[in-house]
Amino acid sequence: MTGDTSIVAVLSGDLIGSSEAPPKETSIAINRILATTAKIETWDGNGPTYFTRMRGDGWQIVISNPTYALRAALKVFANQISAKESGYLQTRIAIGLGTMNGFDGADLSSASGSAFEASGRTLDAMTRSDRFAIAGSGVSPLHQAVVELTEEQIGRWTPEQAEAAAYYLSPSDPTLKDIAGELGISTQAVHSRIRGAGAQALRNVVEHWEDTPC
Repeated sequence: MTGDTSIVAVLSGDLIGSSEAPPKETSIAINRILATTAKIETWDGNGPTYFTRMRGDGWQIVISNPTYALRAALKVFANQISAKESGYLQTRIAIGLGTMNGFDGADLSSASGSAFEASGRTLDAMTRSDRFAIAGSGVSPLHQAVVELTEEQIGRWTPEQAEAAAYYLSPSDPTLKDIAGELGISTQAVHSRIRGAGAQALRNVVEHWEDTPC
């Protein structure tokens, strides 16, 4: 998905089941998303990436390079699913593509623009069972269909599959051997997790997504 450099991607989300979870678990889950944001910022071709916690269990991320929108959403979701410590809370993610106006400091609460409007409205319209949605500048029914199919696939992930997929879907295209070294398991075990997660197909999807004009 290529496009105007003035367009950004805004990911808005909230944690699922946080009202029944201790406040500590909500904070752990939010901090995990913050850590994922820092990793996304290091991706080649990406610019500054901003994160803000919103409305208690809500959060927003601005990704300067909008081509990474779907890949970043997958990274955030996978890292939440794979959490083994306390604070295992899944999240919904609404992707908004559009413009961003200036804001004060790193706090996105003062930010505005069509990307924020699209992302916020889309999150508000999502049901409790929804995980991914997209709206905004250049988004077509085909993009929405891809997101729906992606959502269907990730809904089947186990924590172990999500953990492997989080590495596998990085833009550096790590090998199974690379991932095995990171996770301390065999390449055969990594292959089994990647296959179970459908991560090879998802890698192809995000690569084509990033090459397609939006």
